[in-house]
Formats: sequence, C-alpha cells, structure tokens
Amino acid sequence: MKRLINRLLPKSWRSTVVTIPVIRLHGTIMAGGGQFRPSLSLASTAGLIEKAFSYDAPAVAISINSPGGSPVQSRLIFKRIRDLATEKNKKVLVFVEDVAASGGYMIAVAGDEIFADPSSIVGSIGVVSASFGFPELMKKIGVERRVHTAGQNKAVLDPFKPERKEDVERLKALQLEVHGTFIDLVKERRGTKLKDDPDLFTGLFWTGIKGLELGLVDALGDMRTVLKTRFGAKTQLRLITAPRGFLSRFGLFGSSKGFSVPDIAAAAASGVIDAAEERALWSRFGL
Repeated sequence: MKRLINRLLPKSWRSTVVTIPVIRLHGTIMAGGGQFRPSLSLASTAGLIEKAFSYDAPAVAISINSPGGSPVQSRLIFKRIRDLATEKNKKVLVFVEDVAASGGYMIAVAGDEIFADPSSIVGSIGVVSASFGFPELMKKIGVERRVHTAGQNKAVLDPFKPERKEDVERLKALQLEVHGTFIDLVKERRGTKLKDDPDLFTGLFWTGIKGLELGLVDALGDMRTVLKTRFGAKTQLRLITAPRGFLSRFGLFGSSKGFSVPDIAAAAASGVIDAAEERALWSRFGL
C-alpha cells in the first residue's frame, strides 16, 4: 500500500528512502528435511525468493550461512534466484556470514556481487560422499546380512558388505560429473574475476581475505554498511519472512490429524540423524 501511494504522489513529494528486501538462507541444504529441523531446499525457499523479487527495489540482498549439502537443491535455488533477477532486472548482492562453502558457495555465485567478512569461510568447490562400513562388526556380533535384488547393481556400496573396487569407481565417475557441473557454473558466474590457482577447484576452502585474492568474492564488508553506502544513508533493510502458518507445512501446528506417539518417535529419530548429518557438515569448517 505504501508503495502504491508513493507512486500516485507527484515526484517532488515522493519518499526517496530506498528499501532493500533481504533473504536469509541459513542452514544445510537438502530436500525435505525433518519435521523439527527444516533445511534449505527450493521448496522451503521459493516463496521467500519470489516475495523478495516482487519488491519495488533496485536490488535484492541475500545473507548466506551454509556449509553445503545437496548439489541438486543448491543449483535449483541458484537458478531460481538468477531467473528472477533476469526477469525483474534486479541486482543480487550476496553477503556471506560464517560460511558459504560447497553448495552454499554454489548459491552465493547467484549474486552479481559477493561480499564476505574477513573471517568468513568460502570455497570448498568439490563433491563429497561419506558413509560407514560395518562388515567386520557384523562378523564379530554374528549377524548375517541378507540382500536379494533384481539387478546385479541394486545393492552397490552396501555398508554391511565389503566394499568393491568397481562400485567405488562408479561412485567416483558420478562425483566427477557433478564436480564438473559445479566448476562450469562457478567459471560462468565469476569469469575473469577468478585467479588461475591450481587449488581453486580441489575442494579446499579459504577465509574471506584469501577468497578476495582468489576472486571468489568481490569485497569484504557487512550488509548494512554496504547497502547504506550503495543506496544512501537512509536505506532501509526489509527482512523477508515466511507467512504465518509456515510451521504447519512441517506438520508442527495446524494439523487436523495431530500427532500420534509413533509419529513423534519417528520424527525424533529422524531429527537425531538429521542433526548428526548437519553437525558433520558444519564441523568440516571448524564451526
């Protein structure tokens, strides 16, 4: 309403205060997410992104704090941001907080400019797959693993069976394809800003200071200072939040069915697993 009234007023009467919409993309990146630990995915962020780009503003600011996760969801979020930036003809300014690594950095390159704190962690342009192997433990406790498949490769990399060389080679081939897509995307977005460094795409990560030297970020700075310098001292930051009832999407409130004891137990167990996976991602960067 305020914007509509402002447009109807004579130019000399219109407010000159610029309002920049801000999106916070914080957390690990994965499809779905647990009921009690929602994660970043296209489904969970699309509404916020669409709302931010609907504002009558010259730019959209995005705060990123993510150690990564799903390469698919990362690229989907990246693409939605870029599609709307082109459609609405708006600049995208990305601000890294603690970390924008792996999938988090993939989203960050959706920005026309990337800013980081000197102590931020950026990079980790690589692909990782981690699991455990339990075949010796199974022998020790006297448990036999029985797997029946239609298709000889349906049980590859089973953690309860000895690892096979051909299975690992197949996994590595898939990782190389995903890694290549990641590298191409970074090169496309950062272009000549990137320095010719042999470690750039090896999965290593750096501080914001070194990231600036390598061309992974454009400048060091915080969101409030940069936006007020860019658009004027009176610039206002408007945090875009989810509409009321958002928690009901995760089954927490507003459900007509309510919770059963098995539902709560399953959600709790899933939450423990999600928390362990999330903790592992963050701990890679000392956080």
